[in-house]
Amino acid sequence: MSAMKTIRIEKVTLNMSTGSPGPELEKARKLLEMITGSKIVKTRTRKRSTFGVAKGREIGVMTTLRGPEARELLEKLFHSKDNKISASQFDKSGNFSIGVEEYINIPGVNYDPDIGIMGFDVTVSLERPGYRVSKRSYRRSKVGKAHRITQEEAMDWVKREFGVEIV
Repeated sequence: MSAMKTIRIEKVTLNMSTGSPGPELEKARKLLEMITGSKIVKTRTRKRSTFGVAKGREIGVMTTLRGPEARELLEKLFHSKDNKISASQFDKSGNFSIGVEEYINIPGVNYDPDIGIMGFDVTVSLERPGYRVSKRSYRRSKVGKAHRITQEEAMDWVKREFGVEIV
């Protein structure tokens, strides 16, 4: 296989929504900080009224991990899901998402009575070398069809790299 065809993790994004500002949002921030050890960003509503919440209100938290930290966390998250994920969790671009129902299922994370029981969403974006052409500011270009990651390639990569069973 060509070096340009190798698949790698671009980023792992963890997201929690509480639906309203307040103490629940602070608990969510504390939880994601505890799990990732990285900077947490509060997300705001964008439209005039999102689920009955006014525009500009903080309703969730998120963080993005890249590099070895992303891979390390992903291994723990797969372990918390018993190394099984569904084929429907992969999109056509080869990215996939998983939901963690309770953070205490993650190895090495202990229950915190201040936080309680909470879950969060994880989205994993995959890429190949050369994807930078679609993001750079100078002479931006499209990634060719033959170079894009398909759903089947992403599933094979996850099986091979992490030993995850696709059901």
